[in-house]
Amino acid sequence: MNTSSSGIQIGVKENITQFILLVVINLFVGSMVGLERTILPIIGEERFGLASMTAALSFIVSFGFSKATMNLFAGSLADRLGRKKVLLAGWAIGLAVPLLVIFAETWWLIVFANVLLGVNQALTWSMTVNMKVDLAKSNQRGLAVGFNEFAGYIGVALMAAISGYVASVYSLSPEPFYIGIGLVVVGFVLSLLTKDTGEYLKVQSQEQPSKTISTSEVFKQTSWKNKNLSSSSFAGLTTNLKDGMAWGLFPIFFASSGLTVGQIGTIIAVYPAAWGFFQLFTGVWSDRIGRKGLIVAGMFVQAFSLWFILLVNGYFLWLIGALLLGIGTAMVYPTIIASVSDVAQPKWRATSLGIYRFWRDSGYAFGALLAGVFADLLSVHWAIGLVAILPLLSGVLSLTKMQETLVG
Repeated sequence: MNTSSSGIQIGVKENITQFILLVVINLFVGSMVGLERTILPIIGEERFGLASMTAALSFIVSFGFSKATMNLFAGSLADRLGRKKVLLAGWAIGLAVPLLVIFAETWWLIVFANVLLGVNQALTWSMTVNMKVDLAKSNQRGLAVGFNEFAGYIGVALMAAISGYVASVYSLSPEPFYIGIGLVVVGFVLSLLTKDTGEYLKVQSQEQPSKTISTSEVFKQTSWKNKNLSSSSFAGLTTNLKDGMAWGLFPIFFASSGLTVGQIGTIIAVYPAAWGFFQLFTGVWSDRIGRKGLIVAGMFVQAFSLWFILLVNGYFLWLIGALLLGIGTAMVYPTIIASVSDVAQPKWRATSLGIYRFWRDSGYAFGALLAGVFADLLSVHWAIGLVAILPLLSGVLSLTKMQETLVG
């Protein structure tokens, strides 16, 4: 048990009430993304008549770049203002998202709504993961991140399925987005009940003394100078690049194959559901066997799952492909964050995690851009197949360049 002179105890068990509350909050954070995941690409095609895939996926590009950019500042904001204040600010900004979509008369208003969604996700999701890592011991980081990401992506999956069902029973808009208003209100109220984890961070800094380095130096270390951190950043980028493509093209791909909105919603929900559920195990597993093996294997599974989806035909087989894709993503998602937390020192860990999340979440935008261009020039099938090459390359890079980061 790690206990400071002020009575602060480090550990998940020692802070179980606060930990569970943060898990529940991130369920609502993820639900904000799931709300859009099934129906916005279809709204763009059916309601706004967007024939170009590049234009139709512009909402994902705006989401990805705004979330990635805000991640750069979220860590330093948390260090200056405290985790809780930044978390509450993220929820306040999120309230505008469902309102803008409900009243949108042009596609670009929906694009702007997704800029705000990106800011909301950067501030809220970043804070829940940082607060959990602050609470956890060094050998519990995989567990802490695993539970955080589990809750977030279960939220994505549940709301992707629910919004698809509501849209099929009522309409694509506004009914599904009424749910979004409720999500923000509940998330904000729950966040008011949390306590800031700044004191926990001070205890960890005392136990693991390190010098303070500039933000620019942390950026260099995380992006290219440190081979472990840079490998993690590229793995995160290509993982979300694949997800940005899947977000934008999967509804179109399955709709063109004759599936109903309900069936599409189910497939799209299975992918983040598996992604979320299996993180309960992969995060803890990485605390026992190490980070590198799971990251390498997970990148390969993601690539081969996409090619499997292209090669098979039929609702059941596509469900299997979505399940495998979710498992591959679950293998890397909490493991990479735990690995970055292993390498980064407490005094600059939040900043390094923010920079990692900048690269990771910019993958949404790059994935949507590449998917749109490839789909317009070639086809949706070709776009999915070509994007799958990148996680494969990342797996090779992690295998050859990365060292094991779990110590002890």
